[in-house]
Amino acid sequence: MEYLTMDELMEKAYAAEGKTFGDIDLTNRLDNRKAKGGLGQVVEESYFGYQVNSNAKPDFEHLNVELKVTPFKHNKNGTLSAKERLVLNIINYMEEVHYNFNTSSFWRKNEKLLLMFYEWLPDINRKDYRIVKSILFTYPEEDLEIIKQDWQTIVSKIKAGKAHELSEGDTNYLGACTKGANRKQLRQQPYSDIPAMQRAFSLKQSYMTVLVRKYINKEKLVRFADSDELKEKSLNDILSDKFSPHIGKTIKEIAREFDIKYNPRSKSFVPSIISSFLGIKGTRLNDIEEFAKANIEFKTIRLEPNGKPKESMSFENIDFQLWTNESWEESYVRNRFLETKFLFVVFEYKESKRENPERELFFKGIKLWNMPIQTIEKEIRELWEEINLKIREGINIQYKMRGKKLVEMNDLPKSGFNGVAHVRPKGADGKDKVLLPNGQTITKQCYWLNNNYIAEIVRNLE
Repeated sequence: MEYLTMDELMEKAYAAEGKTFGDIDLTNRLDNRKAKGGLGQVVEESYFGYQVNSNAKPDFEHLNVELKVTPFKHNKNGTLSAKERLVLNIINYMEEVHYNFNTSSFWRKNEKLLLMFYEWLPDINRKDYRIVKSILFTYPEEDLEIIKQDWQTIVSKIKAGKAHELSEGDTNYLGACTKGANRKQLRQQPYSDIPAMQRAFSLKQSYMTVLVRKYINKEKLVRFADSDELKEKSLNDILSDKFSPHIGKTIKEIAREFDIKYNPRSKSFVPSIISSFLGIKGTRLNDIEEFAKANIEFKTIRLEPNGKPKESMSFENIDFQLWTNESWEESYVRNRFLETKFLFVVFEYKESKRENPERELFFKGIKLWNMPIQTIEKEIRELWEEINLKIREGINIQYKMRGKKLVEMNDLPKSGFNGVAHVRPKGADGKDKVLLPNGQTITKQCYWLNNNYIAEIVRNLE
């Protein structure tokens, strides 16, 4: 059936709300458990009545609308999030470099999206997944400016002969995600003889999560950048402009300036400073739209007078059951660094503790950073592989007295392992134990980025 007007198309889409995929599936496609992309194909052929295809044009060509069926989920903390990124069209490296944004394959196919959100639930038949919300999505003007910058970043890397180095961390909203059954699915690129993994344009999972929060959970988020600014500057430049006037001020001066209670030990203290710098004081960082959509996570860094942080940078506790039951390509830690941008908010002690007994902190600047793909695939992979190897062979766990305290020792990777990352407990209490897949019991461990590595990253702030 051809839908001649947008009203006709959306009336049909709205009528799907509340239906299960079993209600819709007229061809019993879902009886084939191995059918990839089955849910989207059921909606295409059984509900909208058109043939499944891989056409470069939008699904509803007459209306310039592309159909996408996408899942959301409930998290343990009660929030909603997208279950995955929204994969769009394959990037043809040989052709995309000859387009501008308005003639690009991405824009020609995905200018307007009919998004049909369904609720993903564990341990139920996919026939019983239910469509919750249908929306006709066009990119807000502010988002479109960032997406144009992202597209240009991707294409510039291809033009530089670095399609094989593309990473989702390179961009903010529009990603270049891997697409294919495995890493051996390679494609030719125009300006290098090195084959590159097949990739597709995608809207990042973090971007899709914000759509879920706004359209399904009716949350309101706050922006700090408008479209006029974004037409002239990158998101990084806008952040630098907002933070740079405060460089050199002490943390106490900043607190007084913005009427923030001075309590550097409070978890909300630095986030309050960040939201104040951005002109949206009091906004939780998770409710800043640009941060949420780009999956920007802030980390506070305190540099000693020698330019190095005293402490390494801690991350989550390691789920050893998960780490030993996943492939590297699908691993949690790989995707953690591939998909996250970090906003390092850097303070410094300009004098030694003897010269500055109160340890007064000065604001030094910010760094918007994502881990290079080469580091992920080498040093982070080495860490992941070493942990898996130790668990298979058995971790050497010993207990030694340190003063009057019994301390657990092990042979997991320490700070000298590869110069980038290591493993150790977080906090002083070693009583919190976890069971390893091989039956051993160990104090909870988390992974860290070495302080020397962090010092190199923030040596030259933007």
